[in-house]
Amino acid sequence: MTESTPPRRRAGRSGWLAPAGLIALSLVPVAAGAFRVAELSSGAAVTPANARFFDSPVPVVVHVIASSVFLVLGALQFAPALRRRRWHRLAGRIVAPAGLLSALSALWMTLFYAMPAINGPALFVMRLVLGAAMAAAIVVAFAAIRRGDVARHSAWMTRAYAIGLGAGTQVLVFLPWTLVLGAPAQTAHDVLMGAGWAINLVVAEVLIRRRAGRSARLPAPTPSAAPARLS
Repeated sequence: MTESTPPRRRAGRSGWLAPAGLIALSLVPVAAGAFRVAELSSGAAVTPANARFFDSPVPVVVHVIASSVFLVLGALQFAPALRRRRWHRLAGRIVAPAGLLSALSALWMTLFYAMPAINGPALFVMRLVLGAAMAAAIVVAFAAIRRGDVARHSAWMTRAYAIGLGAGTQVLVFLPWTLVLGAPAQTAHDVLMGAGWAINLVVAEVLIRRRAGRSARLPAPTPSAAPARLS
């Protein structure tokens, strides 16, 4: 006979699947950002594709560092084992400011960088709307946790993370299109970029509603079961 894995251990392992998947999805944008920073710091040749970064390097460096921190540490915030520990709160004090810097620097680059011709007007509007929405979601989440509203805090941080992870999902969206049909034209490029964000936001809403459903099914604590409050 073979011994089965204890249920608690199996649950612990499965609890790390989501953070591991999110980190894996973050690898492409994090690696691309690291390459961009290395290019700037090494004095690489200036080309039409990277001239805007050399002309104004601070916003892109801030965006790369802040986004990398937000994506990696933010992914770990989805681990149930860490949410039940002080680590979650301490990491949150880094994740939230990093997310704000990521969103605000993205807005700055959208408004002031000369973007490649492949980026159409629809993508410009999406970047403005989603960048502002990501920053607003983090502010709402912060205000919620200050009031002790954990459910609202979790929901809005999940939405902010979904927007921030858009670059990772966009790689998965672009890959099959490019392999089958080749490089997309401007309109298709904008649609595919939008699809990456849309997929993330739909998944985020499903997750939020599942959490709310589980919380609603939990029995309310009885007076005898409620913890005593120290005076």
